[in-house]
Amino acid sequence: MDVTIWHNPACSNSRGALKLIRDAGVEPVVIEYLGSPPDVATLRQVLAESGLAASGLVRSKEPEFAALGLHGSDDDALLAAMATHPRLINRPVVRTAKGTRLCRPPETVLEIL
Repeated sequence: MDVTIWHNPACSNSRGALKLIRDAGVEPVVIEYLGSPPDVATLRQVLAESGLAASGLVRSKEPEFAALGLHGSDDDALLAAMATHPRLINRPVVRTAKGTRLCRPPETVLEIL
């Protein structure tokens, strides 16, 4: 089974989801998205797969969110901001053949393994 995780090693939720994946005997493709951010098309695909709106994937409490004046922005503006400022992307995002989830809490990953 192919499993991909958008991972931030500094995030306890991301580390927890990665551990659960590995504990299940799967070695995922780990994408450290802060250094290799997804483009808008990929973000749209993740939203479609997960059923989330852009507002559900953005980290609205990040200082950059306020600094960029994103409060009340539409999906297009949020997606463009996340592609340009990957710190705004909530994590971890895990993609498998069974689905795509924002794994907060980390145990959410068990639904798609």
